[in-house]
Amino acid sequence: MSVLFVSDLHLDAGSPEIGDQFIRFLRQRASNADALYILGDLFESWVGDDDPQPERERLATELTALKRAGVDCFFMHGNRDFLVGEQFAAAAGVELLDEEVVLDVSGTKVLIMHGDSLCTDDVEYQAFRATVRDAAWQENFLQLPLQQRLALAVQAREHSQARNATAADFIMDVNQNAVAEALRRHGVHHLLHGHTHRPDVHRFELDKQPAVRMVLGDWYDQGSVLEWDAAGPRLESLPRQA
Repeated sequence: MSVLFVSDLHLDAGSPEIGDQFIRFLRQRASNADALYILGDLFESWVGDDDPQPERERLATELTALKRAGVDCFFMHGNRDFLVGEQFAAAAGVELLDEEVVLDVSGTKVLIMHGDSLCTDDVEYQAFRATVRDAAWQENFLQLPLQQRLALAVQAREHSQARNATAADFIMDVNQNAVAEALRRHGVHHLLHGHTHRPDVHRFELDKQPAVRMVLGDWYDQGSVLEWDAAGPRLESLPRQA
């Protein structure tokens, strides 16, 4: 059994090369897998399923084709696309996942997350996250006119970019205590997440047992995928074709 994990593509009309590479990935690499898990930030922004952007329809078509080919597809919300809803999920043939999910992958229990909830040193972001993940806030936001939602999303992105440019490095990464708490909460010793854009495999000790934290990379300059089969997990970079 081969399972693929990706995250942080940040698909946007302004970066068509990322979408092109991902579609090639879906048609070639993913078509030979048993399942594909997208761990958040598939899109740079998402203000509602009613936003008619062509690249989203194109992607939904490709994901549906992958599902029809027998590859199970799953989607987990990220900090950029937490408003992706059932309408898009149905159109794309993907199953929406909870924020924290434990999978059995080739006999190993692994906790998968987007990863932003682990960045607990970023107090300002965590307060913002708690607000926008609230069901009442989301309901009120989605009732706003589309153009107003788009304008608010642009403002939020500009604020985030300005803040991230000056934030201390450790604030933008996960907190190790938060990692340990998440693993203990689910009774596992393997964690896979994205969000930080720092692809790596971190090995450490948790309660006197070996533990592993695997981090997916972004797709800004090249692709990033973790493939897990009977031989174990392999984190790979995917060079972009010229």
